[in-house]
Amino acid sequence: MNCKNLYLIGCGDIGARVARLALDSHSAVTALSRHMSKCAGLQGTATALVQGDLDDGDALPHLDMSGGAVLYTAPPPGGGITDTRARNFLASIKRGCEPAKLVYVSTASIYGDCGDELITEERPANPGSHAGKRRLDAENCFRDWGKQRGVAIVILRVAGIYGPGRIPMDRILGGHPLLAEAEAGFSNRIHADDLARICLAAIDRGDDGDIFNVCDGETSTMTDYFNAITDHLGLPRLPQVPLSEARGVMTPLMFGYMTESRRIDNSRMLTKLGIRLIYPTLQEGLKASL
Repeated sequence: MNCKNLYLIGCGDIGARVARLALDSHSAVTALSRHMSKCAGLQGTATALVQGDLDDGDALPHLDMSGGAVLYTAPPPGGGITDTRARNFLASIKRGCEPAKLVYVSTASIYGDCGDELITEERPANPGSHAGKRRLDAENCFRDWGKQRGVAIVILRVAGIYGPGRIPMDRILGGHPLLAEAEAGFSNRIHADDLARICLAAIDRGDDGDIFNVCDGETSTMTDYFNAITDHLGLPRLPQVPLSEARGVMTPLMFGYMTESRRIDNSRMLTKLGIRLIYPTLQEGLKASL
């Protein structure tokens, strides 16, 4: 990584993976977290930890990030259609302390349900869920703030993340039903290790205003995904229910995952960011995850 000072806002699983890669490249890493005890992935590293609660704007520390880069991975709060955490973070940055670049890890859910159409970054955002609307609100907040403060803003619209520790074993072992294969919407994924590398590539090679779809380029369905996991583990496949019954037996979040359909084009990510995926297919990624 070319950037010498990286600031992580949110240091969960992906933040920790990014921090370790950045430290290997001899970058200084500072991570903001609400709970120091939840930064287990950063223990034993040279990451500087700073405590701060994005839900409490008045208590956020004023970080001098001038000349550095920010990777913002913190999720929005639950409820509503605005991301108050992103707004609180931006309000805490004093003039003269802005980073040179900010990369926001958003989600592909901001596109909404797109049927079988191939989605490029030019497609207008049309989130159907409150969660997607919160993500779009954050994107707009970062872009507006970047224009006002002269900070380059790069957006990563990330598909479903999987990898070690990120496999839905509770749902599998609980025997929760899936949507019937013939009625399931298209979905896309990215391995967590590849995502961490893509985040650093966006910091190095992303330009102001860039939006990148982030996925491995292999399109299937959520039902396919669960079937691949159970097959790999030698477990029975989960039961399937028709769409007419699915809403009654699934949580609203899982129902949305199963029914919203997106086929994501990742060619801009591969070309401009110079990405060569470690796990370009689900089968390769599962072998490294289970």
